[in-house]
Amino acid sequence: MRWALACAVLGSLISPSHASAQVPAGALVIVLPFDNIGQEPRLAWMREGAAVLLTDLLSASGELTVDREDRLQAFDRLQLPAAALLSRASSIKVGHAVGATVVVLGSVELRADQLVARARLVRLDTGRLLPEVDASGPLADVFAVFGRLAQQLRGTGAVVSASDRLPPSPQVFELYVKGLVAETPATALSFLEQTLKAAPQFDRARLAIWEIHTDASDHQRALDVVSAIRPESRLSREGRFRRALSQLSLHRFDDALVTLRALQAEERSAAVANAIGVTELRKSTAHQPGRATYYFSQATELNPADGNLFFNLGYAYWLDKDPRAAIYWLREAVRRDPGDGDAHYILSVALHHTGATAEAARERELALRLSTKYASWESKAASADPVPRGLERLDEELTPAPTRVDTIITTAGQRDQDLLAAFHLDAGRRAFQREADREAIQEIRRALYLSPYLAEAHLLLGRLYLRGGRSVDAVEALKIALWSEETVAAHIALAEAYLNVQDAAAARAEIDRALALDPTSEDALKLKVKMGGPAW
Repeated sequence: MRWALACAVLGSLISPSHASAQVPAGALVIVLPFDNIGQEPRLAWMREGAAVLLTDLLSASGELTVDREDRLQAFDRLQLPAAALLSRASSIKVGHAVGATVVVLGSVELRADQLVARARLVRLDTGRLLPEVDASGPLADVFAVFGRLAQQLRGTGAVVSASDRLPPSPQVFELYVKGLVAETPATALSFLEQTLKAAPQFDRARLAIWEIHTDASDHQRALDVVSAIRPESRLSREGRFRRALSQLSLHRFDDALVTLRALQAEERSAAVANAIGVTELRKSTAHQPGRATYYFSQATELNPADGNLFFNLGYAYWLDKDPRAAIYWLREAVRRDPGDGDAHYILSVALHHTGATAEAARERELALRLSTKYASWESKAASADPVPRGLERLDEELTPAPTRVDTIITTAGQRDQDLLAAFHLDAGRRAFQREADREAIQEIRRALYLSPYLAEAHLLLGRLYLRGGRSVDAVEALKIALWSEETVAAHIALAEAYLNVQDAAAARAEIDRALALDPTSEDALKLKVKMGGPAW
């Protein structure tokens, strides 16, 4: 059975507890858009507004929460429309995708001009659906209503408030949320500019406007809007970081460095150190070895879980013409993200440069499986360096999102690492069999950190992603599994993933290859019959 655990969470196997709802200490919480039960037009904006408001209130009370941007990225990864009304099973998938421990589901409705908000917690760690809690009051008192709702969800007597995060009135908050969910940039700007006109000190609207201008590559207007954030604002540091990013995009490198170095002097940050490194790479056509690597190295020390920072460090060493250092750090990058095609490709070039031709060929083959762009790089490069400039990665988020990715640092020998990888793989296999997918993914990631090319681990991760609705991620994992070791099972799983992303031709090719390896494979023959269509 698929997603039996999810069904259990939904209540068919585990009945709701009668204890007060309570967010466990240290849990990562994701609040999903609320259901507008009666399809009340006045509450249309409240679907997203409730999620934003409740997230703010829980965060202000000290809970770890998933922000809106990370929630939207999870929806995108799962191929779910941002405005979709999710089933509980899909809601649980979103929770797993962001590594959350708790998912908050809820609804809003109007009863005789009284706003009624209901919510309940889904504990993904224990598989419990906790009792529903509710709060009500006049629509004009929406902040107070959700403050009481947050209080009940936390199971404490403390009043929850987020006055420093919210605009001065619910009317302004409504304008702000309508700007966030608007379907076009022009409409979004209109609502957000109305928000600022009504509440000039509500700087969250400025950051939202900055994102719209930045997405449109209108960096001067983006710079102008964040430059208006007051020094005493709670969002001053965030605003200054965004200002530096706009200066960088406008090629005002010296101004960007002044801003970034001042931020780093106040408080060390991986994102700021990384941005300084990126600026050093871009500021001069005459490359200066060592300047960027110094800051990228700082960034990896400050946030050792982020594979992009290790990629930047390895890439910068390649530009410094130090292939051995590039090899070391790019290997660290693929430990953290085995599907990083750019890292695999540059690693192959660096290995070839040092004479490790066999290993270089393997890395190049994997890169070409992950993307066709690397062949284009090679054809354009001719006899020159096939690694183009401009691959460095820039993070627009100053504060890294809460993560459940383990930063496994080990000094054990290779034999010990192989044994430990096998241990985590076995634990992941057992968790997969009992459909504890969240635990299984964690164990498989631990195994892949220790042994990045473990074929069975990639196959199992691909199957987990398939079961969780993450078909695009499944395709990537299964391609690496086949590169590591070609098996019938991996071809069949990849065919299923391709079908899920509507690529029937690629699915047929995988079934053909599976049957070439084993013409009697029952699973391959069943999938071939299921696909139907013309003879092939």
